[in-house]
Amino acid sequence: MKTFLDEILLDVRDEIKERSPSVGPMRAENVADAPSAYEECPIVGALSVLTNHFHFGMGIERLTTVRAAVTKPVLRKDFLIEEYQVREARAFGADAILLMANVLDEARLHGFYDLARELGMEALFEVHTLEELDRIPGEARIVGINSRKFKTTTGFVGKEGSSKEDFSLDYSAFELVEKLPAQALKIAESGISPENLTQVREKFHAALVGTSLLRDERGIRACLSDFEQALDGAATI
Repeated sequence: MKTFLDEILLDVRDEIKERSPSVGPMRAENVADAPSAYEECPIVGALSVLTNHFHFGMGIERLTTVRAAVTKPVLRKDFLIEEYQVREARAFGADAILLMANVLDEARLHGFYDLARELGMEALFEVHTLEELDRIPGEARIVGINSRKFKTTTGFVGKEGSSKEDFSLDYSAFELVEKLPAQALKIAESGISPENLTQVREKFHAALVGTSLLRDERGIRACLSDFEQALDGAATI
């Protein structure tokens, strides 16, 4: 099995969750089909599994289920705030963890990263602003920029139900890519579609895609095919 760092060099890293605070529930049939669809899709390099039940509908146990169903690396995506959660991620089969600079202070960003590496995992550092970027370790090997604003003045958008439009995106955050560490693999997170994937790939090594795949009425495999076609088209330009 390749490591998370090996696989992230491919174009897309896909997500599994049952609902989202920004737009509401995913399609149940897409969520069920996601592990096998991602495993079979050649452009998917790794999977991320949401383990925060309150906001995303799935607990840590789902991580083990997905890990057993795929050969590709798996990231635990959650609001990690305690050391035990890093150890728990490894115990339940994670190859990598998410470390969010808008949730953790500098000491924990560095400490959790050291622990993850000690346990044989990689870490995806997530930032939204230059101030957050300044807090992550200079030697970070994977850094993602999230275009999603988690809250509005009234709380999570879509928390009370389903919304067809995601009002929480701010694509200007991607402009921060020029400030990311030179050696880091650069990941674009949130709001990625087949229509904007070509533009995103001009400055990012990979993209995290979840909601558009998990909510597509045609099924997750049809949406994955759209992303494959977008990548094939970009390769011929």
